[in-house]
Amino acid sequence: MKSLSPASSPVESVDPLRIWFRFIRLNRRATNAVAAELKELGLSIPQFDLLSTLTEREGMSQQELAERLYVTKGNVSGLLDRMVESELVERRSIPGDRRSNALYLTAKGRDLANRGIAAQRAYVMRTLGTLPAQDLADLERIVLAWRERARAEEESPASKSR
Repeated sequence: MKSLSPASSPVESVDPLRIWFRFIRLNRRATNAVAAELKELGLSIPQFDLLSTLTEREGMSQQELAERLYVTKGNVSGLLDRMVESELVERRSIPGDRRSNALYLTAKGRDLANRGIAAQRAYVMRTLGTLPAQDLADLERIVLAWRERARAEEESPASKSR
């Protein structure tokens, strides 16, 4: 009997739960690999997430940053305090709002964020980037479709009552 590789297995035998577990394990493997590279730069994953998010949009409040990172404002508070102390991020007053500050990268923070992004890009190119273009296009289509279903699930009345 000929054994089937994952790429040639019949569609009927595809198990979404098995794919889910593979996806989670792949995420852990990739996260661990990138975390090791970031550690060489002196960054943890949460620190890198904060810095890289600010490279996308500076001037956001701590609340906006927490929302973009999918954490609570309290969770980001201590991390942000340490990043300010390390002179990677600075808080600037928002005119007319005495309770909030706008967050900006310092030159040192921007340099570190760019080095982290370069390390992440290099890992992605060594792994995901070696797949054929059609596979990448298919994967992007699938991930976007999955994301839309997850968003719909998150917004459905049934999920809010759980």
